[in-house]
Amino acid sequence: MDLFHNLGVGFDAALSLNNLTFCFIGVLVGTAIGILPGLGPLATIAMLLPLTYSLEPVTGLIMIAGIYYGAQYGGSTTAILVNLPGESSAIVSCLDGHQMARKGRAGAALAIAAIGSFFAGTIATLLIAGFSPILAEVAFLFGPVEYFAMMVLGLTAATLLAHGSFIKGVAMVLTGLILGLVGADVNSGTYRFTFDSFSLTEGIEFVAVAMGLFAFTDIVTNIRSDTAREVTAPTLGNLWMSRKEAKQAAFPVLRGTMIGSVLGLLPGGGAMISSFASYAMEKRLSRHPEEFGHGAVAGLAGPEAANNAGAQTSFIPMLTLGIPSNGVMALMIGALMVHNIAPGPFVMVSNPDIFWGLIASMWIGNAILVVLNLPLIPLWVRLIRVNYWILFPIILTVCCVGLYSIENRALPIFFAAGFTLLGCLFWRMRAEAAPLLLGFILGPLMEEHFRRALLLSNGDVAIFYQSPLSVVMLSAAAIICVIVLLPQIRRGRSAAFVEEA
Repeated sequence: MDLFHNLGVGFDAALSLNNLTFCFIGVLVGTAIGILPGLGPLATIAMLLPLTYSLEPVTGLIMIAGIYYGAQYGGSTTAILVNLPGESSAIVSCLDGHQMARKGRAGAALAIAAIGSFFAGTIATLLIAGFSPILAEVAFLFGPVEYFAMMVLGLTAATLLAHGSFIKGVAMVLTGLILGLVGADVNSGTYRFTFDSFSLTEGIEFVAVAMGLFAFTDIVTNIRSDTAREVTAPTLGNLWMSRKEAKQAAFPVLRGTMIGSVLGLLPGGGAMISSFASYAMEKRLSRHPEEFGHGAVAGLAGPEAANNAGAQTSFIPMLTLGIPSNGVMALMIGALMVHNIAPGPFVMVSNPDIFWGLIASMWIGNAILVVLNLPLIPLWVRLIRVNYWILFPIILTVCCVGLYSIENRALPIFFAAGFTLLGCLFWRMRAEAAPLLLGFILGPLMEEHFRRALLLSNGDVAIFYQSPLSVVMLSAAAIICVIVLLPQIRRGRSAAFVEEA
């Protein structure tokens, strides 16, 4: 009964006119961003994060969440129509979705993607509602030792699943940890890494880091690209699948939903890893594996369900434990902190309208996406044709206005410019910036829990090996570091990410 009561609280918050409006805006913007190559949910949320400062916390989070899972829907549209994935998780959809389009089944492919994503999103949201309270109860058993060990494990796993070499991933995490320590010490008030600069005494602005590394860097790296494409939109009358295609899609959607729901919980996992895993499983289970890559329905239905389920279950560790599983979840934690809300299990108790309102909005948002995506296909096709030289000045202006509005001064813009140069350097080095963002968010929290643990043990580091949970998590982190350096694993990681190179 508590679950139904909590969902009632959530729908009461989510169905307010203001929250419904921003849910609609979020999924609409997310779909458009998923369609436009060169942009992505991480860069877009970084751009729009300053807008959440003036909104209620639940409203801002509903909009950000809508952008994230809306991008998973939108990315499949260009993947199917023009073989151009707007989102990284839509790469797999190109393989069979575009082949279906070339055979005259573009409408059926779009319907399979939309309905599979809606089903997976609905089930994943149900899992969030059902399992989040259980995980939150477990989280109350955690002390500073267990939290520190869990963050170490999370960051280690995130580096494993990051693009590029494992060593680069570790270096990015360590860079983020150091940047997160800039400013005043929480306990003593001593200034650290400020270089006698008054501008750094309050630390580095989180939004400036995110916007510089992602939004501005995306503009610079894509500024020479013209994303215009000549595409013919399928007529609305053809936007449906045959009975045979529906039968072929049913079980892959179920399996993809299960895969995405599990992998979405892993740090660094989420939509992209889920879609690759689902495609591999469907090809292995198929009686006709030779059809994959030539328009197999299962090769589209499974990954589309998996990427949406993975995107939504990645909210579970963020909401219940305060641990971001990917860069977008790190931005959501940043949005919570902006409103002086500490992420973790206490959010469910102290701010139930935020926690359950966000969950309820996911059902509403998924329903809006199904209604939006199929009828608006012709509009999305026109959007693909827009020249990037028209788009990037608009994006740049919105970013700068948002940065200036944070403190009503130009300092965050200069910070963002500096991190843009850093982001371009990382791009040239093929080092992914998302682990840096995770380290930046978790750095102060890790330091806080580490120092609390040492205070409890009077400085004895053996306390980290006296808790069974801590031993298990730290051992798992060490094992990951050893295993990932094995030649076979290194080749496997290179093969997994070669599609995106």
